[in-house]
Amino acid sequence: MTVYDLFLAPFADYGFMRRALVACLCLGLGSGPIGVFLMLRRMSLMGDAMSHAVLPGAAIGYLVAGSLSLTAMGLGGLIAGLSVALLSGAVSRMTVLQEDASFASFYLASLALGVLIVSLRGSNIDLLHVLFGTILAIDAPALYLIGAITSLTLVILAFIYRPLVAECFDPGFLRAVGGRGPVYHVLFLLLVVLNLVASFQALGTLMAVGLMMLPAAIAQLWSRSLAVMMAISAASAAASGYLGLIASYHLELASGPTIIMTAAILYGFSILFAPSGLARRFFPRPHLKG
Repeated sequence: MTVYDLFLAPFADYGFMRRALVACLCLGLGSGPIGVFLMLRRMSLMGDAMSHAVLPGAAIGYLVAGSLSLTAMGLGGLIAGLSVALLSGAVSRMTVLQEDASFASFYLASLALGVLIVSLRGSNIDLLHVLFGTILAIDAPALYLIGAITSLTLVILAFIYRPLVAECFDPGFLRAVGGRGPVYHVLFLLLVVLNLVASFQALGTLMAVGLMMLPAAIAQLWSRSLAVMMAISAASAAASGYLGLIASYHLELASGPTIIMTAAILYGFSILFAPSGLARRFFPRPHLKG
């Protein structure tokens, strides 16, 4: 087997592989930087909760459309995800519950409700598609949606970058200078939900957050500069998509889980060999002697 057969032939020969690769590259560009901010704000597990929160909206969209309609399920997932995010924030502000506890409660209820809705009218195959995605079935409308969400994410991130960084590291300073912290927080939650909706089309609700948090964790192990972390996160997410598709094609594995497992392997490698990893801690470089 030549290098071409191994790394390029699957994309040259099959249109569905090319569409899946473009989808992975777009998801990496948008979800990677969002994951970095989620990690800096200590909201990593909330991202996972919100990925499950889109399920009931997507399930209702599926029932209304009568099929796995991209538009209906995406719109339903967006409404459901934003509703859960806003309701969780409201409950945490009006009760003694912390925000992570309210997120967990709403996400469990949303996950159960979504599975019930799909099981009422759909088959087990439909349920598996919703939960685990169908990245090899990505079509042109799905690519347009994913590309539009990625473009919108990058534009809004560029617009709110400075106040978002300030809110991550010193929210008290942002309030003191009259910054509209809650507005930027809501905008950020909107970007999170939008990217989860985009990932949901490809990876399903159970793994949608995978290309968001694993690359962010990889980036944090390799760098302490925010801009570099965002670049590493996007690059590692895109690399995970490419290598995962290659591995799934040649080994005849499910593409979505293989992509996430590829990201997990890169994460394990980073734990061992990154500048902040275990190898540097247990085998430090000797100091130069003057």
